[in-house]
Amino acid sequence: MFGFYRLAAASPELRVADPAFNGEKIIEAALTAERHHAAAVVFPELAVSGYTCADLFHQPVLLDKSLETVIAIANATAQKNIIIITGAPFMFRNAVYNCAFILQHGTVKGIVPKIFNPNYREFYEKRWFKSGRNIRNMEVSVPGLDYNVPFGTDLVFESGRAFKFGIEICEDMWTVIPPSSCLTIAGATVIFNLSASNELVSKAEYRRQLVEQQSARCICAYAYTSAGVHESTTDLVFGGHSIIAENGRTVAENERFHRDSSLIYADVDCARLLNTRISESSFADAELPENMQFRYVKMGKVNTAADLKYTTITQHPFVPQDQTVRDCRCREIFSIQAAGLAKRFEHTGSQKAVLGISGGLDSTLALLVCAETFKLLRKPASDIIAVTMPGFGTTDRTYNNAVKMCKLIGADLREISIQAACLQHFKDIGHDLKVHDVTYENVQARERTQILMDIANRERGLVIGTGDLSEIALGWSTYCGDHMSMYAVNCSVPKTLIRYLIHWVADSSGEKLCSVLEDIIDTPVSPELLPNTKDAAVNQLTEELIGPYELHDFFLYHCVKYGAPPDKIKFLAEKAFAGVYTSEIIVKFLKLFFKRFFAQQFKRSCIPDGPKVGTISLSPRGDWRMPTDASVAAWLEKM
Repeated sequence: MFGFYRLAAASPELRVADPAFNGEKIIEAALTAERHHAAAVVFPELAVSGYTCADLFHQPVLLDKSLETVIAIANATAQKNIIIITGAPFMFRNAVYNCAFILQHGTVKGIVPKIFNPNYREFYEKRWFKSGRNIRNMEVSVPGLDYNVPFGTDLVFESGRAFKFGIEICEDMWTVIPPSSCLTIAGATVIFNLSASNELVSKAEYRRQLVEQQSARCICAYAYTSAGVHESTTDLVFGGHSIIAENGRTVAENERFHRDSSLIYADVDCARLLNTRISESSFADAELPENMQFRYVKMGKVNTAADLKYTTITQHPFVPQDQTVRDCRCREIFSIQAAGLAKRFEHTGSQKAVLGISGGLDSTLALLVCAETFKLLRKPASDIIAVTMPGFGTTDRTYNNAVKMCKLIGADLREISIQAACLQHFKDIGHDLKVHDVTYENVQARERTQILMDIANRERGLVIGTGDLSEIALGWSTYCGDHMSMYAVNCSVPKTLIRYLIHWVADSSGEKLCSVLEDIIDTPVSPELLPNTKDAAVNQLTEELIGPYELHDFFLYHCVKYGAPPDKIKFLAEKAFAGVYTSEIIVKFLKLFFKRFFAQQFKRSCIPDGPKVGTISLSPRGDWRMPTDASVAAWLEKM
């Protein structure tokens, strides 16, 4: 559903050289994975026979019984949709191959031989198996089957546009150019690895890194599973390690050394992987070696899992859930912002930073970045000109917080009321003061920007923009008002992350500044452009007008980063915000998001310079190039 597929990795109980027993355990695990709606389940290398059979692999009894068991597994699961990938020895012509058998609907869909057989230290696979390197474009007759089976290392198995998979076996992944690199170039979005990797001190961590790195390099899902503790312990111990990674991140992993059968699951987004390949990397430039062709094996219908039980759809995709990771991310973002601004000051020779300070989140973060930048440049904080410009909607809370913060930081605080200037402007253009429309609001925003620009000219300064990524996406700014600056430090920081950045700074600040920053974090978001009520309460809450920023940031992330269509975004949002927002609310603001995102592109086409800090930026000079007159109709139809 929407490109999600549930993968399973199994490491079952085993008896060495007892295919009948092993087959029963494989069937048992496969049926369990089927009940969990897995599309495919992978078993360890030589799971049918056992990996540690050694010279018994030369015995026809073991070879014949292993093949008989593979067919029995296929027959036992013939009425199921699950794809089974299991390891077994296979004799072809005058050699034995270490193979993966791909089974579905009672049929052996393909046989993939291992390419790299290790022959060092404790491994002597070349004694028993031949490399399948040259097995390509071939079909074989399998005893017990009345049809020929595709055989070779050139097989890609496909079920739909997004779910295509390839196979590599253990050592194949550890080589200089793993087969999975070519398989993914050929279209595979999932790689299954059947392994029998023994346990050594620290080897598990290295193994995990290999899986993560290969899944990142190939922009794929990678399901790895290894032989377990019931293999022979003559000289080695196997831990039954299973890992599922998705584009560089482990999404499921078991505990090693389990005595019972182990099964892990992960719901991976193959559609997202495809989109990432075409939009965020040079993946498409990778080419297969000359004369390397692949065959595509059609699979039958596979299971789907609408519940997405085995994945995490976070409400705040821009914000790491782990506090340690989040703090590290905040430190890095803050450093990028300050480094970018410092370079701009060095290049322009500007003397002062000039910014409007409202007591809101965005201007607070911009001021903190300026303070950090001036520390880097060994300039006094007094060279930061922070201008508070009370208007018709300014509240005591935001005003007092702005004043306190500027004084504690040591900035040059200046107060310039915009009311008289705006009243004069209303008179000049013939606008009724009682009409609180967009003109009423934008006059104030443009007046503030004019003041900042003029101060910057007089003081040889730079006007520092405060607008954030969420506002840029929605066009929630006044054209040539707060939309414009000389350098915009927050331009790729989303609203949901700004609170955490300020909190991170607060944690390392003095008690008084920390208290002010925490109160700013707790203040409702408002442009404060409309007159307040008698009790001085905020009369204009942004999120009541355009919807919750956490929803819009969620929409932005999945739309821009992964190209998810609106119906998929709705599906994901309903999962992520279950119990928080109704489906009706999600659809309402999703429509608003797309309408504004398309309609407000003209503002993004001429935004100021500013540093990219995350994987999403809407700069027209790099990350996002969109015609200003593109129609949103097709997207609205997908709701």
